[in-house]
Amino acid sequence: MQQLQRTIAPSNSAQQCAAEILEAVPAIIRFIRSEMRSHRGADLSVPQFRTLALLSRNQGASLSVVAEFLGLSLPATSRLVDGLVKKGLVTRQIPAGNRRQVALSVSTRGRTTWENARQATQQQLAEVIAPLTAAQRSRIQEAMRILQQSFQPETSASAA
Repeated sequence: MQQLQRTIAPSNSAQQCAAEILEAVPAIIRFIRSEMRSHRGADLSVPQFRTLALLSRNQGASLSVVAEFLGLSLPATSRLVDGLVKKGLVTRQIPAGNRRQVALSVSTRGRTTWENARQATQQQLAEVIAPLTAAQRSRIQEAMRILQQSFQPETSASAA
């Protein structure tokens, strides 16, 4: 089945820019997810790999943060994390003063697993954009920097 593609006329309006982002980003995300999953290793399920991704960006996250991210119950998430701990990919730490709280972190082995998949995916992305001109790649990089700055969560200092 052939995918429908909308032709979007260039415009400087915020609405038109938002429409173009909504058109482009899902295809890019699908590509990235597919590549990351293909390089995750046969011994990791997709939810386990997604947990490594989350913890790579959020060292010390709680079990409830992981459960919310994955859309799983706490008991199911606990079993999933148990598997990652047994594989040596994640560590659990109980902070002093709060034995009910568990901080989850990616181990050195887990970080290596995550970084290998990330580097392989980056290589695949590079191959897709290699045929573009230097000027086109430069415009994409500038757009990514602008979007990243626009979507960065506010820090407590700037929010005050």
